[in-house]
Amino acid sequence: MSKGLFITFEGIDGCGKSTQLNLLKEEFTKQGIEFIEVREPGGTRVGEKIRTILLDRKNDSMTRMAELLLFEAARAQITEEVIIPALEKGVNVICDRFYDSTTAYQGYANKMGRDLTDFLNLKATNETYPDITLLLDIDPETACRRRSERGEADRIEALGLAYQEAVREGYLELAKSEERIKVLDADRTPEAIYEEIHNLIWDLIS
Repeated sequence: MSKGLFITFEGIDGCGKSTQLNLLKEEFTKQGIEFIEVREPGGTRVGEKIRTILLDRKNDSMTRMAELLLFEAARAQITEEVIIPALEKGVNVICDRFYDSTTAYQGYANKMGRDLTDFLNLKATNETYPDITLLLDIDPETACRRRSERGEADRIEALGLAYQEAVREGYLELAKSEERIKVLDADRTPEAIYEEIHNLIWDLIS
C-alpha cells in the first residue's frame, strides 16, 4: 500500500486558505480520491481545547513561550492520533496549517528563532513532513479587509497589520529554503488560484 499524500495550506489570516482547501476537497470527492481534512490547532478532542485557549482574546497575557508550546502540544496530538495513521493507510491528508505556521508566526514574527521552532516542530511531528505546502501570499491590508467581513478577530488576528506583515515575511523567507513550499499569488480570483493548485497537486498524484 502506498503512503498517502500530505498536503498543507499556509498563509496569513485572510489569505483565502479555506476557499482553496474546499475547492480541493470538492475535486477529490468528485474524483473518488480518498482523503481526510484536518486543521491546526485542533482536529482532536485535546487539540480543540488547546485551540480555544490559544485564540481566546481574553488570554492577552499569554507569553510567547506558552503560546509556542501550546501550538506544539496540539500538533503532537493530531500528528500521532490522526495524520500518521491516515497516511500509513494510504489516505491523503489535507491540512489547514501545519508546522510552517509556527515557523512564520512564532519563529519569525514573535522572534523565538528558527532553531527553536525547527527543533520543536520535528519533535512534535515525529519528523512527519508535508509532501507539498501551498502558501497563499497576499498583502496584509487586503487580507485584513477580507477578515473584517468574517466578524470579530481572534487573539492572533487582532495583533494588527505590522504583525501580519512580519508573518508574511517569515513565510516568504521560509519558502526560499523549502522546495516543497509553492508560493501562490492570492490576490487573484479563486478560480485562477485553484487552477494553479490543481496542476501542482495532479503533478504529484500522477
